[in-house]
Amino acid sequence: MSAAKKRTTNKAAQASGSAETQGRKVLLCSGGRYESHANAQVRATIMDGLEDCFGKGNVVAVNVVTAASAIRALEPTLVFAMGSYLPESTYYGEIAREARHVGAVTAFWATEDPYEQDASYQIGYDFDVIFSCDRWGHNFYQRDRVFHLPLGACPKLHYVPLERNTDKTIDVLFCGVAFSSRKEVIRNLMPLLQQLNIRIIGPGWGEMGIGFSDARIEKQQLIELYSRSRLVLNLGRSLHFENKRFVIAPSTPGPRTFEAAAAGAFQVFHEETYELRRYYDADEIPVFSNRDDFERIISRYLRDDDLRFEMAKKAQERTMKEHLYGHRIRQAVEYLKAEKLL
Repeated sequence: MSAAKKRTTNKAAQASGSAETQGRKVLLCSGGRYESHANAQVRATIMDGLEDCFGKGNVVAVNVVTAASAIRALEPTLVFAMGSYLPESTYYGEIAREARHVGAVTAFWATEDPYEQDASYQIGYDFDVIFSCDRWGHNFYQRDRVFHLPLGACPKLHYVPLERNTDKTIDVLFCGVAFSSRKEVIRNLMPLLQQLNIRIIGPGWGEMGIGFSDARIEKQQLIELYSRSRLVLNLGRSLHFENKRFVIAPSTPGPRTFEAAAAGAFQVFHEETYELRRYYDADEIPVFSNRDDFERIISRYLRDDDLRFEMAKKAQERTMKEHLYGHRIRQAVEYLKAEKLL
C-alpha cells in the first residue's frame, strides 16, 4: 500500500478513542542496565506519545528494575514496556506477574527488531501483546498477538520549521556508526562523493580520509547539520546482536528516517526493497540502490534548491500528520481494543 493510500486509515486511527483512553493510568517501563543513549531518547519520545493519547499526568515512566514495585503502588490499567530484550539481566517475568496480579494489560514494544530476534525468549509469553518495529521481523515470533508498529519522530525533539533560504554548505551528509554494510555503500559511491563537499560522521569513519570523521554528535548538532546539507544519506545498519537463527533482513525504515524528515532534511534513502514507499512517496524521499541511481539523484537534485525544498516540505508534512509517536501509540491502542484488551 502506498503512503498516499494510508492517509484515510491513519486519520481515523488518530481521531478515535482519545476520550476512552484519557484518565487511564499507564506505566512505561524500559531502561535496562545496558540501555544505549539512543534508546533513552526513544523512550522519552514514546512517553510523549503515550501522554498525547492518555493525557498529561496519567503516564509514569520507570526503570525496569523498579517496575514491579511501581505496578503494586500505582495499579495501572496498562503496563507498556519497550526497548531491548537482549540483556539477560533485564528480566521482564516479574513485571508481567505483578501486572497480572493487579489486572493490568501488558504490551511490549521491541524497538531493536530484527537485530535481537534470537533472544526473543526473554519476553516470550510474558506480555499480552508484542509490537515489533520491523515489518518482516514481526513474523518470526512464535506466538499470536504480535503486531508491526514502526518507530517514529517526536515534534518536541525533531521538528524544525523549514526555511527556504538557508545557506547549504554541505553537499552530502551522513551521520551514523560505520557498520560494514554502510562502508560498502560509501566505498561504492566514492568516485562521486570525492567530487563533492561531504561530511560523513560517526565512529569508524575517520580512517577513510577527507570529509570523514569519527566524532559523535548530539541530536541538536545533527539537526543543525541537516539544515546546512543539500542531501542527507539514509543508510541502514548491519550489526546483528542476536540474529543468527533466521538471519532476518531488516525491512522497516529506522527512526532516523522519520526524525530527519521532521527536521526538514532532504533525504536520499538507500534500499533495495522499496519498503520506504509504505511511508513516503517518491516526490518526498527519493531512493537509490546503486551508484548509477545515486549519480542520477545528484544530477537531478543537488543544484535544484527549490525542488529539494518542496520535497523536504512534503516529507515533513507527511511526518507531522502520520509518523509521530503520538500516531504510533494511537495505533497501538487500536490494536489493544481490537483484541478486547482495553
